[in-house]
Amino acid sequence: MEDVLEVYARPYNPKKPVVCMDEKPYQKLNNVRDPFPVRPGSIEKIDSEYKREGTCSIFIYTEPLSGWRHAEALEHRTKKDWANMTKWVLDEQYPDAEKVVLVSDNLNTHTISSLYEAFPPEEAFRLAQRLELHFTPKHGSWLNIAECELSALAVQCLGDRRIPDIETLNAELAAWHMRRNKAQKGVDWQFTTDDARTKLKRLYPVIL
Repeated sequence: MEDVLEVYARPYNPKKPVVCMDEKPYQKLNNVRDPFPVRPGSIEKIDSEYKREGTCSIFIYTEPLSGWRHAEALEHRTKKDWANMTKWVLDEQYPDAEKVVLVSDNLNTHTISSLYEAFPPEEAFRLAQRLELHFTPKHGSWLNIAECELSALAVQCLGDRRIPDIETLNAELAAWHMRRNKAQKGVDWQFTTDDARTKLKRLYPVIL
């Protein structure tokens, strides 16, 4: 916890941007029947019956201090999926950064070894040298700022809508993150290490 909080306390550095990432499973749904016709003064009504179209995973990367985020749905969330998305972040979003300081939860896919499963050793090593990984505690995923973005995504974009395929979903995700990026919605993180040592004192070992 204190390791992640130290990362969040760092001043903005374009050469070492702090980026948070997270994943969210998503159930694709389709209507069995067309929605009921809309009448003046009423809202669209959707039949309660629906058809499952399988699942996918939404990856989100966000740089809290600059107000940038990117959300994209993939069919799976394998080690290679994480590696390919991370390569895109490093080479396309931050090509001039010395290192990207990446904060994520501690899943077995979020590791340097995933790069070696996806790319030749030379390429995997190149990417690994540009990564500085930090992980939230096992029961402390609330420390991941990317979770805040997923919450905003759920309210502002997904809601109770039925999206039947990954192409439509990615079009909606792109519209959401481009609109939010344009508005420069950053994150004002205020929970510090001193706060943790006071408010979460019960979590610290007792030294006798």
